[in-house]
Amino acid sequence: MKALIKKAQNSDEKAFTKIFEKYESDLYKVAYVYVGNQDAALDVLQETAYRSFKSIKNLKENQYLKTWLIKIAINCSLDFIRAQKKNQIIDKDIDIENMALVSEDTEDFTDNIVRKITLDDLIHQLEPIEKTVIILRFYNDLTIKQVSEILEMPLGTVKTTLYRALKKLRNDIMEG
Repeated sequence: MKALIKKAQNSDEKAFTKIFEKYESDLYKVAYVYVGNQDAALDVLQETAYRSFKSIKNLKENQYLKTWLIKIAINCSLDFIRAQKKNQIIDKDIDIENMALVSEDTEDFTDNIVRKITLDDLIHQLEPIEKTVIILRFYNDLTIKQVSEILEMPLGTVKTTLYRALKKLRNDIMEG
């Protein structure tokens, strides 16, 4: 991996592509949770690839490659969200009740959609730092220490933020 990183830092596109492909699914998960749909997540992923290729020369510690890429994905996601807010108003009203239910399989599928929409809506209501901690911890299966390193925050602050976010989610679920 070190050799690939070195080649990528010398503008070798093939080496960078191999590196990026290794972490692509994790980066996609981060982007998808932030932006909320597949097409937008793919756009964010593409922007993440561009920015990371452009700045891989600045990577100082090879062991933090994944951390570095996730930070770029988070920043690209936040930039995308800011741009969307400026350009359009998003209508989040979804009329689940009017969906036609054909079979039990469809009912199960619809229940899963409702649960997913509800969870995504709840996560999107969190403060940006809370959302980031939840996404990194549970969607990317990172340890609290890894989240702390990615966000460059003290471990205790990450723990407090995580527990505060979980408490908010629990309260919102109980109310809903």
